[in-house]
Amino acid sequence: MNLVCPSCQAVNRIPAERVNQTPKCGKCGALLHAGLPLDLGASNFDRFITRNDLPVLVDFWASWCGPCKMMAPAFKQAGAELASQVRFAKVETEAEQALAARYHIRSIPTLILFKNGTEAARMSGALDASGLKRWLAQNL
Repeated sequence: MNLVCPSCQAVNRIPAERVNQTPKCGKCGALLHAGLPLDLGASNFDRFITRNDLPVLVDFWASWCGPCKMMAPAFKQAGAELASQVRFAKVETEAEQALAARYHIRSIPTLILFKNGTEAARMSGALDASGLKRWLAQNL
């Protein structure tokens, strides 16, 4: 199983049975899934989405958005609980307008689940942690 390091972007090959054991990057030694959502931008988005064998859930958000701020703790909590099953990431749409346009983000927050580099599911609107986990379970 391939996992992209959130620190140095190196692709690490990890045996599937070790994904739950908090593996570290072979290049820089950072944890491969620390349970925190990774901030993505134009420089690392494509590599992170296409080179991870785990599904990647991306939260497209903005700092001025009230529902985005309300959902942030739930997104972080779900990311910590599901770190060995799904990679969690965030894209700040004001700073990354080209990515927002590329994925036709019309409202925020918008969640997009990527599998094998391809959009598998999309949902707009804020969710609490249980709603987020339920939505993920339906779409994984």
